[in-house]
Amino acid sequence: MTNDTPSPDRVMRLINGYWATGVLAAASTHSLFTHLEHGAGTAAELADRAGISERGAQTLLDGLVSVGLVEVHESRYRNTPEASTYLVEDTPVSLARFARLKLRHMAALTDLAEVVRVGGPVSNPVVEVANNPHWEEIVKAIAAQSVPAAAIAAEQLALAEAGELSILDVGGGSGIYSAIWLETNPAARSTQLDWEPINAIARRLLDERGVGDRFTTVNGDLHTADFGTATYDIAVYSHIAHQEGPEDNVEVFTRLRKALKPGGALVVCDYVVDDDRSGPAFPLIFASEMLLKSKRGNTWRRADYRDWLGKAGFEDVSFHRAPPATVTIAR
Repeated sequence: MTNDTPSPDRVMRLINGYWATGVLAAASTHSLFTHLEHGAGTAAELADRAGISERGAQTLLDGLVSVGLVEVHESRYRNTPEASTYLVEDTPVSLARFARLKLRHMAALTDLAEVVRVGGPVSNPVVEVANNPHWEEIVKAIAAQSVPAAAIAAEQLALAEAGELSILDVGGGSGIYSAIWLETNPAARSTQLDWEPINAIARRLLDERGVGDRFTTVNGDLHTADFGTATYDIAVYSHIAHQEGPEDNVEVFTRLRKALKPGGALVVCDYVVDDDRSGPAFPLIFASEMLLKSKRGNTWRRADYRDWLGKAGFEDVSFHRAPPATVTIAR
């Protein structure tokens, strides 16, 4: 090798990237980030608090240092700011549950080469059916990802000062948008349209947060449901567009435009890529999951959303970063 030859280190880390998923999921399973946050700082202390072997604790710590989620300071371990923010349990933005969930998804990647060849799933897609037995866990696991986006949208729409208003959340999942927005505005009311098993999860969350009396659910499929006419001040379409085809999104956006009162706003949150598909990194790689699990889904460009929303009758479209997602507001 010459001095100009690049190091194989990054390629080796990517080839073995599944170890990062495994280490992160195992650490989350045993609450290591939470124990670190609460003062455990050695393998022995973590092993004692988590009820795991000291050898196992040390191995996880080594892996977490490798991927940049834990650091060593004066021979003691501590969370990095990222880990403290997103991997400690029982916080609104905790992704610990999501990390545990993704470990079980890894086996599906063995189909990816064949999926790329044929252009779609080689087994029945699970993101498009109501009776997916994993909804209970999936819906809760991904809720934290929407907390920053919901807060950003609330700020952009000045919801706290908006007074009485009505919200429609299409495919609302956990109900996290309704929960945050109803807490922000005590005069608002929200309706969520989703499949019955998912609405049941949302009702529990809203009741736990004390705003269930202003929350209504409608059991149905967003592809066929009647959203009404000039009924709502705000509509939400979060993390759905990526599993739909272009024509499907235009059709839903058109019905949502009809459902809004004059001057109403549509909030679309999703993983959006730049127009030249050069970034951001997470939305780009998420496209592989849509190829693997959906019939027509993808991570779509800002230009796609502008086009679709324009066809649906919206005139003013703005984009707001909520990493790893983007909040799009259309009026």
